[in-house]
Amino acid sequence: MATDFWSSSHYKRWIVDRATLRQARSDDVLYVDNPEHLAFLNLFFASLIAKLGKRLQLRQRVIATATVFFRRFYVNNSYCETDPFIVAAACCYVAAKAEESPVHIKNVVSEARMFFGEEYGIKTFPSDNSKLAEMEFYLVDELECDLVVFHPYRTLISLCGKDACPMSEAEAGEADDGPRYWGTGEGRLPLEESAIQTAWFRPCNCVARFIINDTYRSELCLLYPPHLIAIAAIYLTFVFNAPTRTAINAAAASASTSAPSASNNNGGNGNGTGGGGHHASQRSSRSSSSSSRKHAQPPDLIGWMAGLNVSMALVATVAQEIIAMYALWDRYNEDAGAEQARARAAAAAQRSARASRGAARAAAAAGVSASGTGTGSAGTPDSRGEGAQSEVVTPMFLVQLLLRMREGRMADLAHPASGRPLAVNKMLERTQAAG
Repeated sequence: MATDFWSSSHYKRWIVDRATLRQARSDDVLYVDNPEHLAFLNLFFASLIAKLGKRLQLRQRVIATATVFFRRFYVNNSYCETDPFIVAAACCYVAAKAEESPVHIKNVVSEARMFFGEEYGIKTFPSDNSKLAEMEFYLVDELECDLVVFHPYRTLISLCGKDACPMSEAEAGEADDGPRYWGTGEGRLPLEESAIQTAWFRPCNCVARFIINDTYRSELCLLYPPHLIAIAAIYLTFVFNAPTRTAINAAAASASTSAPSASNNNGGNGNGTGGGGHHASQRSSRSSSSSSRKHAQPPDLIGWMAGLNVSMALVATVAQEIIAMYALWDRYNEDAGAEQARARAAAAAQRSARASRGAARAAAAAGVSASGTGTGSAGTPDSRGEGAQSEVVTPMFLVQLLLRMREGRMADLAHPASGRPLAVNKMLERTQAAG
């Protein structure tokens, strides 16, 4: 087991590029109407693993590791050829072992079966413990036994100079006191506790969204090292946290006002004669030193960011991808109650539309004039509203999408267009059948 990130399997084998991720989804994209729906699957399964982890009383680090295992598994596999629900359960089970917080396999099977059935209507999750145990071996084999995962949490705490935090956990090798990440390491970012909490979470619509935790809802953990994600979270903290923005503005204002005052003092000393100028400079220096002692200068947050030994263009790219993930997340609705209410409203609208069309046809048959015009005007808003409802991406929509993808893939494997049977992944065949 490597204690240094740069010599670990995480850095050497599991930091991939965009082309690899596109190739991983090359089969799935054939069975979806909109390729953007595959990006919503990242949000869906990250939320699913987090909820299952909470039911199993797993720590946040274990949930993050399980999510990384899930992402790594689907670098080499397709959604349409596997059962992602049993893969998610196996990831939680293996991650709990890897992070030394083991959970009994019976608890994982019972909780996963109950949770998937209640939340998503999945009734095919196996009740046999041996199926999950078999999937565990398949998962470890696909991960190539690389079970050490580095996370951005320790890097964030090390960069901010905090010894402890409610959610900080030791992680050797990822952050140290040397110049590897941030230059000399002599000065650390003097952030307030509220700013550090903002780096962990971002308040939005009264819902605590954790910035670092939210990155696991995308594929950033496969694209960038964890210390870059932590620095990007700090970068976004400068935007999201109001006290930090105030400190940055105060530092900029003090810098702008100190420059003209310094030039004026130099000009006054130059025009003075003899010892008068010398005494004036001494008085000005004493007054400036006393004023600096009375009013401490605000921290130079921008200068601290500029002094990091990382590429700021790359940090800005990571920050832009996090913001893009939030924009995608705003179009995804996880509220099952609201989803059921919308489904009932849509069904009621369809019933009323059918009733109105039936009444219009009856009126037209009776010879009532202008009934056809009324039917068209009444039918058009309903059709527009029904189309708007279909644009909302919900968990049940994604569950149905996964089922259609798998059915289409299995049909193509059984009856290919060429007439020749395609090769099937025999290793996962039994586990897929169990799902």
